[in-house]
Amino acid sequence: MIADLHTHTNASDGILRPHELVSRAKLHGVELLAITDHDTTDGIIEAQLTAQKEKIAFVAGIEFSCQWQGKGIHIVGLNIDIRNAQLQEAIAKQKATRQARAELIAERLAKAGFDGTLEGAKAIAGNAEIGRPHFAQFMVEKGFVRSAEQAFKRYLGNGKIGDVKQGWPEFDEIAPVIRTAGGRAVLAHPDKYKLTRSKLRVCLADFVAAGGEGIEVISGQQTPNITRNMAQLCERFNLLASCGSDFHHPNAGWQALGRCGKLPEDLMPVWHDWENLPVH
Repeated sequence: MIADLHTHTNASDGILRPHELVSRAKLHGVELLAITDHDTTDGIIEAQLTAQKEKIAFVAGIEFSCQWQGKGIHIVGLNIDIRNAQLQEAIAKQKATRQARAELIAERLAKAGFDGTLEGAKAIAGNAEIGRPHFAQFMVEKGFVRSAEQAFKRYLGNGKIGDVKQGWPEFDEIAPVIRTAGGRAVLAHPDKYKLTRSKLRVCLADFVAAGGEGIEVISGQQTPNITRNMAQLCERFNLLASCGSDFHHPNAGWQALGRCGKLPEDLMPVWHDWENLPVH
């Protein structure tokens, strides 16, 4: 089955509207889809309605911004009940944190000589939650940098002045919320945190202790060696396996919808006991 369980719409930092993403996923052969916008479920209902029309299996998701030992970590919640009160309370806290974070990013960029970034990022984000990609786009439009890639490399990426982690909850606060909402907590793109192998094992042990149940064995188009390493960790910690493109916009070929590849057959997929899925 072609599954893509990590995608983003314009409800957070993606480009496509929820109904556009679902239709594009159907066109690309995706049979099981989750939308996992950053710290919001605002696009889910529109996506669900389109998935019913397109006859594509769909589960509600979210990607929570968290911390672990001072490191920014993302936790995906899959097959969640978006009406759950505790989930929505956690989302409200995330939105407040994201606003405060955007203000701090703007303050730091202003000290570096870049004015008007908060207002510019807000205008680009529209009704979506403000994220670093919105700051990057504004900086490109104003000619501060040549490209979004350069904005992240110099100012917004990990360890740079615009990389603000303050305020995000520890992931042991978030995993139980996801479970309370009937979902499964999955460690997103574990290879991208650039942790040593031993440090990643400690992270996963803490994640399991907090109620984490899955790991993204495949995130986007990655090398077979990374997939093997993630599969070994999946087995070692008795986790369920997930996969996703981390799709944000159509021009990023390495994050193309439905092109992340299939999970190794010896792993238990995160969707193994979900109802109303395509039969294979």
